[in-house]
Amino acid sequence: MSFMSSPDFWIALSQIILINIVLSGDNAVVIAMASRSLPPAQQKKAIVFGSVGAIVLRVVLTFFAVYLLTLPYLKLVGAALLFWIGIGLLQSEDEEHGLEGHAGLAAAIKTIVLADLVMSLDNVVGVAAAAKGNVPLLVFGLVISIPLIIFGSTLILKLMDRFPIIIVLGAALLGWVAGEMAVSDPAIAGWVADRHALHTVVPALGAVLVVAIGKWLSGRRDQRREQLQQATQKQPAV
Repeated sequence: MSFMSSPDFWIALSQIILINIVLSGDNAVVIAMASRSLPPAQQKKAIVFGSVGAIVLRVVLTFFAVYLLTLPYLKLVGAALLFWIGIGLLQSEDEEHGLEGHAGLAAAIKTIVLADLVMSLDNVVGVAAAAKGNVPLLVFGLVISIPLIIFGSTLILKLMDRFPIIIVLGAALLGWVAGEMAVSDPAIAGWVADRHALHTVVPALGAVLVVAIGKWLSGRRDQRREQLQQATQKQPAV
């Protein structure tokens, strides 16, 4: 444990914590959105278990981050997956709160872990660089980030109950992050470098499309539900 007495250790640890605070805001949005439809008791479980599971996967991913992010097309695939997650979360905006216990909780935890894994590609590179190969420091820094993400998720969850517009803004944020991830993929980095406007246009387009498609699909779902209810009401009683 002698490494903990080194000033470099504490400087690097401070950098890792700061990186997680700055870059985990969108992760906290996903956690809050994924758990908002659960009963209050299960919301806390989803936030805790989902956050811990996400951090464990983030530790594993960080060890391979530098190599993984040099692979072409990885970020493009991650961007597409994140885009889909954003649309799916927005569609559940008007869902009823009475979800079945274990199925709803398991689905929320799965969404949290999957979304955090996709969104942490840039995060883990910064953390790995700050750790400079110090594995205990790397793990220690990421473990410290657990309460930071949980606190942020809980705060956002409370705000969502009071201001539902945050749900739409959160989905738009996921679309924006997906766009940023796509234009930073090594496979198209050279082409994008000559077109600086794409660094703003693509994320903005991603945000708009997530909200537009999510709302459209939600409207179609509500329309089908209304038609089904009308058809049921017209059936003669037996």
